[in-house]
Amino acid sequence: MYSILLSAGWPIWPLLIISILGLAIAIERAWYLRRVNILPKSTLETAFSLTNQLSMQKSVSDLAMNQLAQSSPAAPLLACALLEKSLGNSSDTALEEIQALAQSTFLKLDRYLGALATIATIAPLLGLFGTVVGMIEIFGSQGAIAGNTGSPQQLAHGISVALYNTAFGLLIAIPALAAWRGLRAMANQRQRECEEFTRQIFKKLYPSNS
Repeated sequence: MYSILLSAGWPIWPLLIISILGLAIAIERAWYLRRVNILPKSTLETAFSLTNQLSMQKSVSDLAMNQLAQSSPAAPLLACALLEKSLGNSSDTALEEIQALAQSTFLKLDRYLGALATIATIAPLLGLFGTVVGMIEIFGSQGAIAGNTGSPQQLAHGISVALYNTAFGLLIAIPALAAWRGLRAMANQRQRECEEFTRQIFKKLYPSNS
């Protein structure tokens, strides 16, 4: 592997760096966006249990709501409606708070996905840059630049730089694009689930305004 990197020349190193970065983002997002992490079953059960208590005009302790809000990344969104109801706020006020909190919650779901899309976009361009560098070395080996006689070793090196960088650029871009599309779909699915469960809680707490 190291010999391949040497044969590809210095333009391969930026590709290697973004490939490591892209892999780290893909693994982190895939782990973070799991349903069991964003909306675990225990969090949903607690949220609906507290919702039933409030809907029956029973008091809910602040400790219970704080524990709910800290139980998962999406839990603060579920706890927001409960907190507004316990404070006696109107449905319009509660809805405004929920919408504001939903924006910050959904930003957490989308975190780093833009960087992954950027990697998928620039990887082929960096590969093309390496190809151009290899072509320059090829022309240089043929004496087109300095007027020297052709060098077979330099010609072979230029060809290897051009081909390796093109291949590495595509090898990075294709999985990065596939990972971005898959993670984008996961983030959208988690967002829809958050919206649906929040809507159900809001409907129970404010039946006349749902």
